[in-house]
Amino acid sequence: MIQNGSRVVLGLEYDGQGFNGWQVQPDKYSIQSEFEEALTKVAGNKKISIVCAGRTDAGVHATGQVVHFDPVVKREPSNWVNGCNAFLTGKMAVNWARVVGKKFHARYSARSRTYAYFILNRQQPPGLLKGKVGWCDEKLSLLAIKEGCRHLLGGHDFSAFRAAGCQAANANREIFSINVTQHYNLIKIEITANAFLQHMVRNIVGSLVQVGTRKKPPIWIAEVRDSRDRSLAGPTFSSDGLFLTKVSYDESWAFPSNCNSDGLYEYK
Repeated sequence: MIQNGSRVVLGLEYDGQGFNGWQVQPDKYSIQSEFEEALTKVAGNKKISIVCAGRTDAGVHATGQVVHFDPVVKREPSNWVNGCNAFLTGKMAVNWARVVGKKFHARYSARSRTYAYFILNRQQPPGLLKGKVGWCDEKLSLLAIKEGCRHLLGGHDFSAFRAAGCQAANANREIFSINVTQHYNLIKIEITANAFLQHMVRNIVGSLVQVGTRKKPPIWIAEVRDSRDRSLAGPTFSSDGLFLTKVSYDESWAFPSNCNSDGLYEYK
């Protein structure tokens, strides 16, 4: 059972369509408010507030979001999972729960976050996948995109790829890896970094599409990066194709492996 001084950690997934992003906002439909309302009901209508690893924007999805909260009542981990899922809509779910000490923080204990962006690369717009992929009707060169990605690796000032309204104190971030793969006409760009700026992934994807369509050479990515000028980068790509797929922590926490980048959970 839950002990005094403990903290509950949850692994979440959700479809971001129709929501005004993660964060609670007055008179707006947010993902955070939906999860908090469900957890509050499980707690016998005692208010539960959650803290997430990374706030996703409107329309952005997640298969590996992590949150924590301090329980106000005693419940088994399985009760938090099953009870919360019983009160949620079909667009979201809790996949696992763990009890930890209060030294853990969903945001500040995270070592890295991984986002995957999916682009449907064909002349016809998405039908079945509408809302779950970005779309480019011009032929994209995977080789050119991969070459452009090389200029984003490592620690840099990513001001050229942040939203105008980004409230981060500084734009210095470190990208650990970028993997670009293709399965038929679906391209996946997967980026792992210590943290991300607002719209950073979508602005990077918009710039890489400029390279992939041969409108710009791969070295242009480095030029934009070094300029720190948002107006020189590519357009912000749609939120539809963006997924928060993984948040990584020290292995000592022994959390489930969340999911792989395609959103398929391990069954244990």
